[in-house]
Amino acid sequence: MPQKSSTQPNILEGVKNIVAVASGKGGVGKSTVATNLALALSGSGASVGLMDADIYGPSIPLMLGISKTPNVTPERKLVPIERFGLKLVSIGFLTDDDSPVIWRGPMVHGIVQQFLSDVLWGELDYLIIDLPPGTGDAQLTLTQIAPLSGAVIVTTPQDVALIDARKGLRMFEQVNVPVLGIIENMSYFICPHCGNQTDIFSTGGGERCAAEIKVPFLGRIPLDGTVRECGDGGTPIVAAHPDHAVAKTYARIAQALVEPLEAIRRAKPIDLPLIS
Repeated sequence: MPQKSSTQPNILEGVKNIVAVASGKGGVGKSTVATNLALALSGSGASVGLMDADIYGPSIPLMLGISKTPNVTPERKLVPIERFGLKLVSIGFLTDDDSPVIWRGPMVHGIVQQFLSDVLWGELDYLIIDLPPGTGDAQLTLTQIAPLSGAVIVTTPQDVALIDARKGLRMFEQVNVPVLGIIENMSYFICPHCGNQTDIFSTGGGERCAAEIKVPFLGRIPLDGTVRECGDGGTPIVAAHPDHAVAKTYARIAQALVEPLEAIRRAKPIDLPLIS
């Protein structure tokens, strides 16, 4: 819980907007959303970075087809790997594919802080941060030390996911980070053979949750085999098939974030809370 407010130095002075992509639980496609959202913003002409803060389950290396290690400057600064126009950092770039990350909280705090302060992000319009699921150490570290512009919550329509999504929303409210909206992922399935729509995980839950919490509902993304194929193949759908209906949905969601983020950036900075 927040104890007091303290003005935090901006450790990412060259970054205009820092957006956390979060989920209350795993398995809702948060990393897929974060990656394609970053690509959609980049496709609009913005300079974009993507930071994989999911320390225990990094998936950005696979989804973007990266197997190399970032360079380190003589000053011990990490140089982001670049792909599809994005600047990228992930713990997955620094560990073996089959090695589990078994770290306690202080170690997670340390690597997240390093990814923020010891990476040469340069000048960016947007830094998208893919958070781990839940409301744990990585989330608290970010809200303590990073000047977050806002957060996007990813959920699926069923009740069990929405319960956890509400927890994530409340967490960001308690630490004074604006919630930019909710994205409902795996919202429905369109049969490629008959064209019928099936609501596999129920329907409309994300929109109802957004209305209940009084935050914007940013859109529905269907369960689509092409999204999975592209992600597994290392070229996300926004990069592989920019004219695909799902890619266009990401583009609309990205555009919906631009105006509120600009308004937040122009507003007076909010003191970030210190959390015990």
